[in-house]
Amino acid sequence: MKRLALALMCLSALAATSGAHTVEILRWERLPLAVPLKVGQERIVFIDRNVRVGVPASIGDRMRVQSAGGAVYLRANAPIEPTRLQLQDADTGALILLDIAAEPPVDGEAELEPVRIVEGHSPQARYGDQPDGPDRAAMRAQSPASGRSARRDTPVPVVLTRFAAQNLYAPLRTVEPLPGVMRVNLRRDLDLTTLMPTLPVRAVALASWRLEDQWVTAVRLTNSSSGQVTLDPRVLQGDFLTATFQHETLGPRGTPEDTTVLYLVTRGRGLAQSLLPAIHRFDPAVHLSRMEAEVDDGREARHAQ
Repeated sequence: MKRLALALMCLSALAATSGAHTVEILRWERLPLAVPLKVGQERIVFIDRNVRVGVPASIGDRMRVQSAGGAVYLRANAPIEPTRLQLQDADTGALILLDIAAEPPVDGEAELEPVRIVEGHSPQARYGDQPDGPDRAAMRAQSPASGRSARRDTPVPVVLTRFAAQNLYAPLRTVEPLPGVMRVNLRRDLDLTTLMPTLPVRAVALASWRLEDQWVTAVRLTNSSSGQVTLDPRVLQGDFLTATFQHETLGPRGTPEDTTVLYLVTRGRGLAQSLLPAIHRFDPAVHLSRMEAEVDDGREARHAQ
């Protein structure tokens, strides 16, 4: 009996311990995930990604949201009607949608356990993927190399350019996830004076992403003249794989059309290492004055002898 009692006590302790560390698993399969909250209780959402949280302004004063180290901390200070939050992967731009609602806690009710979000079983679409059929699956089984090449039906520069354009121009909910892409640190003060030296355009680097061995850098172009400027990739100076303008022309300075974005794709290195070095302009007047001064110095030296 003592052994039975001891075993029951151990089982009870084990159950209590496991219950205290229970984590609810939610699978993300592109359907909004329900995450209910209790007023005054903090609920943790583990996602194991560096995410940005989009919170509607209507509930900003009733809710505290913090994100750190792959975890999102949600705490409602007042009841909240059903509301949708957006979690955006800072590296890939992929979105996960959470449907939250906060109600006052009930006496004696256990606190809500943490939530862990994992990828669903449905395979994520990769760039260049085609729907798998019996023939295609058999081909992949026979030749793994051919299967890998089939995933690259769309060239990487095209995929990177589209991804960068969506991040800058499209709403967050429409950005297509791109597995493997990484955000790259970019110097805001990068000197781009040699990029388009023949055009009256001011260039500023905005953001950069990397996929495999290729980089895409978004550059803002602004017309600094009073006339219209036609953008031609042939005037670009540097070692670039591809170059794409968001718009083909720039309107006069001060108009809504005076700014656009240029997407530059480079291979094996970023934009800073792909630019031409600055070239000191040759000024004939300065060069001639220097030569005359040297000649005069030579004459004076001969007369002194």
